[in-house]
Amino acid sequence: MMRSLYSGVSGMQNHQTRLDVIGNNVANVNTTGFKKGRVNFQDMISQQISGAARPTTEVGGVNPKEVGLGVMTASIDTIFTQGNLQTTGVSTDVAIQGNGFFVLKNGEETFYTRAGAFGVDSEGTLVNPANGMRVQGWMAQEMNGEVVLNTASATEDLIIPIGQKDPAKATEYVNFACNLNKNTPEILEGASPADIAKGTWATEQKIYDSFGNEHILSVSFTRVTGNPNQWQATVQIDPESVENTQTRVGLGTTDGTGNTFIINFDNNGTLQSVTDTAGNVSNPAGEIVVQTSFNVPGANPDDAGNPYRQTLNINLGTIGSLKNTVTQSASQSSTKAFYQDGYTMGYLDNFKIDSTGTITGVYSNGTNRVIGQIAMATFTNQGGLEKAGDNTYVESNNSGLANIGTSGIAGKGSMLAGALEMSNVDLTEQFTDMIVTQRGFQANSKTIQTADTLLETVMSLKR
Repeated sequence: MMRSLYSGVSGMQNHQTRLDVIGNNVANVNTTGFKKGRVNFQDMISQQISGAARPTTEVGGVNPKEVGLGVMTASIDTIFTQGNLQTTGVSTDVAIQGNGFFVLKNGEETFYTRAGAFGVDSEGTLVNPANGMRVQGWMAQEMNGEVVLNTASATEDLIIPIGQKDPAKATEYVNFACNLNKNTPEILEGASPADIAKGTWATEQKIYDSFGNEHILSVSFTRVTGNPNQWQATVQIDPESVENTQTRVGLGTTDGTGNTFIINFDNNGTLQSVTDTAGNVSNPAGEIVVQTSFNVPGANPDDAGNPYRQTLNINLGTIGSLKNTVTQSASQSSTKAFYQDGYTMGYLDNFKIDSTGTITGVYSNGTNRVIGQIAMATFTNQGGLEKAGDNTYVESNNSGLANIGTSGIAGKGSMLAGALEMSNVDLTEQFTDMIVTQRGFQANSKTIQTADTLLETVMSLKR
């Protein structure tokens, strides 16, 4: 009878533990990124009244006689199933879809979380605003004129420099494409202005000098008299003040050359070669790039007292190609500049986060620049992580070391900005478990009551 008393006690105690876990699950039903817990039971050691006996020639075997001594908690597991994603529209909110954790730092301590309700503090650092822990990742660095993310290095705090200046960049490349109409009439000597206009196709494109000042690059194409597959291109920077800008073009150099060049097409209408006024001919293969230079107004002269000149490259396309290249066919002229890489000074107005966790800054001058990338951690046994409060976890002896890298690699999930992962608690499941736990607790209490009644009967035998 004493055994049944203690079995009942163990049953009540462990069902109470299970109810504690269920209560915590229900309490966190609306906690961002919360992962529910689950209690598993196992029986306690049994008391053996008699052991087993093997069969003999006279009789068969005998099974052991054992009385169980109750129940115990086998494990309390954290269930890392995916929670539903809820759209918030907040640019700093990030949800993880799949495996992985965000990496947070509090001084030298490292924490991991699924809750991506982040924000930016007064210094521009991406943090968890509830506790100030700093989100870890990699900041972009400029190397040899290119922005790179060294994700193989140690993680660092992510800083988003809102209001940071993006210095002006002088135009270095202008790319042309599309078509010159094969049927454009030649301009004969003594032609009227109207006829000249009919035989010329003019384009304009905004470009920028090193100060960020805007200029107009004008390129006009005119049919060469007597040669059906040749066009003369005339280049001017700021056509209304050509005397000040002194535009010059050439192949490889613009020293002492004019502002025109000849474009040659083959009989298929594809680009063949370019000849400048100095007689230089482009290479027979590859891209054709014509250098252009002009005087920059308001700039200090060079050491020799000459005006400061800026050089840019006009890319006409690839010889023999039809893609993004100037061509000549019997259709309407549409040649234009479709790309230039200069811009004026701007300020960081906004930023966005993509599915890889890459943070891209959006500047007021229309440029986009990579600022950094959010790191993601995975574990061999994520169920072995220890809860540290504030929706965070820390490594334990059985979780394994954190594998920190970028999303989408080595089993890591993807990120979704403007959304949060909801709790994976199912109230229907929790309320059902609560009923079952309550009944188990009541049943064990009945075991104690019944054993007490038997003891009372024994105690009354003396009367």
